[in-house]
Formats: sequence, C-alpha cells, structure tokens
Amino acid sequence: MIDVVFLLLVFFMLAARMGAEVSLPVAGGAGGTGEWSGPPRLVDIRPEALALNGVETPLDGLANALSSLVEAPTDPVVLRPRDGADLQRVIEVIETLSAAGYTQPILVE
Repeated sequence: MIDVVFLLLVFFMLAARMGAEVSLPVAGGAGGTGEWSGPPRLVDIRPEALALNGVETPLDGLANALSSLVEAPTDPVVLRPRDGADLQRVIEVIETLSAAGYTQPILVE
C-alpha cells in the first residue's frame, strides 16, 4: 500500500506545473480603459486571414499597418475573432502586437 502512495506522490510531483504562469495582457471589451482617441483600430481575426478595419492584412504586416492609426503604442486595439478562429490564432495576434510594443489589446466577442 505504501508503494502505491509513493508512486502517486511521485506522479503528481512530476505532473504538476512548476514555475511562473504565462499570461497575456488583454482587456475585456466591456471594461474600457478610458477615452478613445484617433481612428478605429478593429482587427478581425479569421482562421486563414486578418483584416484591419475591413482591409485584409498579413500577420507580419499588422504592426506596420497599425502604426499610422495610433498616436502611441498604448492606444487600444480591438481584436474580434470571427468565423471560428481558434484561441491559438488569437494568441498569435496578441503576441505579434505585444512584440511590436502595443500594450492595450481589447478582446471583444
């Protein structure tokens, strides 16, 4: 019996996640972060393509396309998943924007 308990203890110790949790800074659409300024910045996320304000934009060109629409990288950018876009696709877009210095992605339904 003690062998089984010991094996379970070892299993759960190895299976447990150790270390810091990974998180993405995302605001919800209902809780706005203040006043909106500048032109609209709506990114439609689809499984196969992205559209910035209705214009199809590749993922690697999204940050450059947004640069003319924002006054500062702290301006909010609205992300809207469409047509069954999965969570991994949304995370790719958020990580791309974060790498370019954008700090206020807002995820809406």
